[in-house]
Amino acid sequence: MRKFLYIIPLAFHQLAYSQASKKAVPCYDFTEVLKVEPTPLYKPHLDASRSFNVNILKNTSQVQKYINKGKFHTVKKSGKGYKVQKLDYSRAYLVSKAKTTLEKIGSRFSKETKGHTFTVSSITRTLEDQCRLRKVNANASLGISSHNYGNSFDISYVRFNNKLKTNPKLEVALEKVLKYYASAGRIYYIKERQQSCFHITVRNY
Repeated sequence: MRKFLYIIPLAFHQLAYSQASKKAVPCYDFTEVLKVEPTPLYKPHLDASRSFNVNILKNTSQVQKYINKGKFHTVKKSGKGYKVQKLDYSRAYLVSKAKTTLEKIGSRFSKETKGHTFTVSSITRTLEDQCRLRKVNANASLGISSHNYGNSFDISYVRFNNKLKTNPKLEVALEKVLKYYASAGRIYYIKERQQSCFHITVRNY
C-alpha cells in the first residue's frame, strides 16, 4: 500500500513537469521563421519595420518591455473615422508614428466620407500570436511579418460603420486615402484579397 501511495505523487509530479515543459516550448521554430524569404512586394514593409529599432516580438514579455520603455502606445478602441474590432490574435499597441498615422488616416477618411468609419482588423502580433493564428488561418505568414515590429495594421475593406457588408463606394474612398499617404512617403500598403483587408506598414518618415 505504501509503495502504491508513493507511485501516485511521483506520477503526478512527472505529469505536471511534462505539462510545464510543453508550455515553456514556443509553438514556432525561430530558425525556420527566419529562413522564409519575403516576396519583393512585401520586402519594403519589413525594411520599414526594422528602421524603428524594435526587435522581432516573440512573446508578451517583449511587448511589455517596449510598453514600459514608452516605445509602444495603446491604440484606442475607436477614434475619428475608425473602430478597432475585437482582437483575438493581435494587440492594440503601435509605435508612436504608426499610431499617429492611423489616426490621421481615420480623420481624413471621416472628412472625405462625411463621417463614415472603417474597421481596424489586426494590429501588432508576436510570433506566438502568429503561430496561434496559423492554426485557424492557413494563409497567415510563415515567416517574419511587419506586424511583428509594432508599426503595421490591417484595415478591412468589407466592414464599414461596424457592419460586415461590402460597400464599393467606401472601399474606393478608403484606398484613395491610403494612396495619398503612400504617395507622401508615409506608408506602404498591400490589398490582401484572401483576408479582405489593406495591410498597412508605416514608414519611419
